[in-house]
Amino acid sequence: MPQRPYIVGNWKMHGTRAMLSEARAIDRAAQRHMKVEVALAPPYTLIHPVHREAEQIGVGAQDCHHEDGGAHTGDISAAMVADAGAKFVILGHSERRQNHAESDEIVRAKAEAALSAGLRIILCCGESEETRAAGDAVAFVKEQLKASLPADHAVLTNGSANAPERVTIAYEPIWAIGTGNTATVEDIAEMHGEIRALLIELFGEEEGPEIRILYGGSVKPENASQILSTAEVGGALVGGASLTADSLMGIALAAAEADEA
Repeated sequence: MPQRPYIVGNWKMHGTRAMLSEARAIDRAAQRHMKVEVALAPPYTLIHPVHREAEQIGVGAQDCHHEDGGAHTGDISAAMVADAGAKFVILGHSERRQNHAESDEIVRAKAEAALSAGLRIILCCGESEETRAAGDAVAFVKEQLKASLPADHAVLTNGSANAPERVTIAYEPIWAIGTGNTATVEDIAEMHGEIRALLIELFGEEEGPEIRILYGGSVKPENASQILSTAEVGGALVGGASLTADSLMGIALAAAEADEA
């Protein structure tokens, strides 16, 4: 059975307790759009407060450390974010890869830690403008994704749930994040199709087709319908447009309409 479209708001480094009203509004609106799965990844400081407010939406973290604990000042383990109420974690976001020099190996270690802690993962991949201009976008993204996913299938399933319930992929072309630029429908369809082929190769004909692939890169209500109607797009990872209920739920409504079309 196909999974519902998945709309995930990544609040990045935005949000104090004053924004709990927006989280509450998103949650209440999501209860009227049950055909779409809606989730928020607020900053660490708001995971527990949003979790307490949420009746419908999923609540997650924007990152976690790959170690269980220890002398890692300023870092937070997967077990800690789970304890705060997170059910998933975003990993390998381009801003983490670029600003914190996270390699594929580090992202893979974080994914293994998160899955072992019982969290679902949203694993990000995407190319730079230079890589795309050189004609290497597809090869780069597939290699990045393959190197960032845990190789051990038992880790992915955690001994119980299947991979599509534990793993989501988010394709986010770096040149389209926060720039106002959006990949063309043809660009998105090509890359999502290539990612789907890789997932089938890695997970087989039963699980590979069911793992959701989100698009992330300046998604907003105005362009959401076109993007979410594209082949192999199972939802969106939304940045700035997720900071208000009106904007995020406009994208969720577009996802519902695309799913019915």
